[in-house]
Amino acid sequence: MTEWLLALVPTYGLWLIGVTTLASCLALPIPASIIMLAAGGFAAAGDLVLWQVIVAALSGAVAGDQMGYLAGRHGGAPLLDRVAKAPARARIIDKARTTMQTRGGIAVFLSRWLFSPLGPYVNLISGAMHHDWLRFTLWGVLGELVWCGLYVFMGSMFAGNLSAASDMLGSILGLVATGTAVLGLGAWLLALARRERAGLSKPQS
Repeated sequence: MTEWLLALVPTYGLWLIGVTTLASCLALPIPASIIMLAAGGFAAAGDLVLWQVIVAALSGAVAGDQMGYLAGRHGGAPLLDRVAKAPARARIIDKARTTMQTRGGIAVFLSRWLFSPLGPYVNLISGAMHHDWLRFTLWGVLGELVWCGLYVFMGSMFAGNLSAASDMLGSILGLVATGTAVLGLGAWLLALARRERAGLSKPQS
């Protein structure tokens, strides 16, 4: 299916890009990242306009996020229970729920591009938890801008060499994910140490 979709990019251009990012944000198995890399390559060749590609991708992604949020808001826990019937999906939803409960807006931002498999489920959970819509939208748009801009620019930089662009992005995102995990662990250990010091400093009765 990926090759078929790539062949449609020059013909349907911006509409196809927007639809694929929207579908990806609804957890449909669409290779939106590959499509954006290819679209960046077509922009480098002059077949598409770079800024229009980014706007189309961003518009589709934001629309998909909003649809997921609204579905969660109106469907609530029963919808999440139906979505989580598959064991693999249930694990992702549990992780997304924990991430939202502990990180909030930052979780929305990071799940757009760094931990993207969680994204569609973070949308549903944000709606089901009645997370503030404006805050959700702000963090979501910022995260999708990073996702769309990163992939389209990398596709343009590598002039359509999808394999090289994908390898480079994988390395970059892997380093960022590792750094984020290390920082998160450091913050947790620091908070734990502070709590322990506070406990030791309390007068004993």
